[in-house]
This record gives sequence, structure tokens and C-alpha cells, in this order.
Amino acid sequence: MPIDLVEPTPYQRNLSDTHVRKLEAVIGKIGRFLDPIIAVRIAKPDHAAKYWTPNGNHRLSAMRTLGAKSIIAIVVSEAAAAYQILALNTEKAHNLREKALEVIRMYKELAHLDEATEEQYALEFEEPAFITLGLCYEERPRFSGGAYHPVLKRVDEFLQKPLHAALSVRQQRAKTVLALDDFIVKQVEALKAKGLTSPYLKSFVVARVNPVRFGPKDAPPLSFDDALGRMTQAAVKFNPDKIKMDDLAKSGGAPDETE
Repeated sequence: MPIDLVEPTPYQRNLSDTHVRKLEAVIGKIGRFLDPIIAVRIAKPDHAAKYWTPNGNHRLSAMRTLGAKSIIAIVVSEAAAAYQILALNTEKAHNLREKALEVIRMYKELAHLDEATEEQYALEFEEPAFITLGLCYEERPRFSGGAYHPVLKRVDEFLQKPLHAALSVRQQRAKTVLALDDFIVKQVEALKAKGLTSPYLKSFVVARVNPVRFGPKDAPPLSFDDALGRMTQAAVKFNPDKIKMDDLAKSGGAPDETE
């Protein structure tokens, strides 16, 4: 189809310049484009483009830069496919930040369409934690979501409310996580002031105040509010003076770099 008829969905992740440059080099070298994009008809007659691609934005950009006038596409008739970015993606693995931001962008778009609940969009959203984290990333682009993702996966659940009604609950949950992060950051700075240096400092402190991690295996699951409430109280009481370098060395975990 003519390449000018296609554009990316308005809520997916930003392009990776490095990945686009690699695609340009490969496509330019072999002189062929053999991996079709997915194209979904836009239900807006006055829109300049006629199709959205939920899977193929990097390929689309590379082809445009190379001067292509047309692009091979698999046209999907179901409009819902435009929101199945995470399920359809085969091009470049999403990191946590990209997933969360795509999910919350889709969430806000879908909230205007119908009365469907979060659970009805479980395939599109993949995890309830991505909704909450997406709002956190919107508020703080350099938020270290990876430190909180493990506990949110355990306590965050899809809400049995229409998206437009559930959004306010999600916004409050995001505020709760960010307020907890403020306390965690203070404790991390206190550890640094003691001379403790490690790429795992934030994950270490979060793990130490995580009630899910230390709870009995047969204990009933904690709700989001219970878990985050206990974590906040523990973060306030956390004593950096009791932490030694050996404690950090034993903790392991993922570095606290911004995704």
C-alpha cells in the first residue's frame, strides 16, 4: 500500500534511533523489504492517514527514510488489533518503561470508547501493574519502576470498573507509589552519605521494606493498599545506620538504572 497512508498508533512507544538505523542499513544493503508491517484501518474518515500500524513503526520509519513510496502490510480488519501492541510485538523487545507508557496511553484512549472494565482488556494491558507504573512514568520520566515492579506484580489487580471510572483509582495508586519512592530516595541518599555505593541501592531498600517478600507462604495475599501502606511505614522507620556493605553484597538484584 502507499506508505503515506500508514502512520504509527498515537499511543505506542517512541522510536529507537539505533534500531531504525540498523533496519535502514540492512534494508538498504539487501535492497528488499520482506517483513510486512501490521496495518489496521483508522475509523476516522477525515484523518490524513488511513491505517495505523501497532506493529511495524520502526520498519515504517526506516522505509520512509530510504525513500520508499509503498510498503508491504498485512491488513487486519478488526479495529481492536490497533490496541494489541504488546501481544503483537515481534520487532524490538519492550523494556518496562516502554510497556508501562504504552499501556497507560492505550488505557486513556480506550476509556473514551465503551464501558469495558480493565479485566476485559487484560490481553492489551498484559499486567495491571503496567497501568499504575505508566502513570508513575508520566509523572516522573526517570522513575525507577524496576525496583517496584516485583511487588506490584503481586498486589496490583485489574479493577472491576469501567476504564473511565477506574482511572481515578489508578491515579491515586500512582501517587501512593511515588510518595513511597520519595521516602525510599531519602534512605538511599542516607546510605550513600555513609559511603555505601552500589548499583542496587534502591532495589535493596525496596526489598527490605517489602512485606510480601517476608510474609509466610501460606499467608493470605495482601491488597495493594495494605502492601503499600506497610511499605511506606517500613520505609519511614528504615535505619541506614544498621546497614553494612556485606548486606548489600548479599542482596544482588537488578541495578537501579532508569529503564
